[in-house]
Amino acid sequence: MNPSEKSPVLLLHGLPSQSYGWRNVLPVLAGHGFRAIAPDWIGCGASAKPDKRNFAYTPDAYIAALAALVQALELKKFSLVVQGFLGSMGLQYALRHPEQIDRLAILNAPLTTAAKLPWKIRQMGIPLVGEMLTQDPLLTERTLEGGGGYVIDEEDLEIYRRPFLKSSEAGRSLLAIVKNLQLSDATAEIQAGFAQWQKPLLLLWGTRDPWLPYSLAETFAADAELNPLTEAGHYPQEDRHEQVSMALSDFLRRQIL
Repeated sequence: MNPSEKSPVLLLHGLPSQSYGWRNVLPVLAGHGFRAIAPDWIGCGASAKPDKRNFAYTPDAYIAALAALVQALELKKFSLVVQGFLGSMGLQYALRHPEQIDRLAILNAPLTTAAKLPWKIRQMGIPLVGEMLTQDPLLTERTLEGGGGYVIDEEDLEIYRRPFLKSSEAGRSLLAIVKNLQLSDATAEIQAGFAQWQKPLLLLWGTRDPWLPYSLAETFAADAELNPLTEAGHYPQEDRHEQVSMALSDFLRRQIL
């Protein structure tokens, strides 16, 4: 398969992360000839952090923003990779635009109504408490490390802290994201919609995830390819990026029969 014939790959990060989480995966995919793109969700990383009066921070608002990005990038058909508690919005996008999706890979995302937002993240959306927590530059690293039990290198943590050190807008956006996540509605749509999913589907799951157990993946979709990562937690692309890169490369390069 020539590189020009391969579908582009769009990789969406989770919460409270940013596109930097895919830093070790992107070069591997590019080395296999894929056009691999990892954007920051609005309100995260280097993306704009609009006031809630100008952007609703709801799943529908994010799905519309993702549709605009796909159009701007001129992606007619692409493979989608989603992770974490913002992965639900990527999955909703896939269900609403299945004709655009070539293949879909899911890493530790909320798949069914049994998935609940953990207290470590849920408290970020509580009035007053969340307003203080989300202004703490150390919040992101505590959450990222808490999701897997692994220590992240200091130079990488500096990148994750940077938006919160630069401006209070990053914290305000994070607060708005958590408050408006509408997870129960999203997972109901995902659970019902994927019962009829027909495209190639990979579930790449860190089994040490303290928030989304492996059992969610096991019961999700009968036709999905299930790949447990026994030494990874909620953020497999951080904990075991070599395994994630290899599994994604194999899945994306595999000939569809």
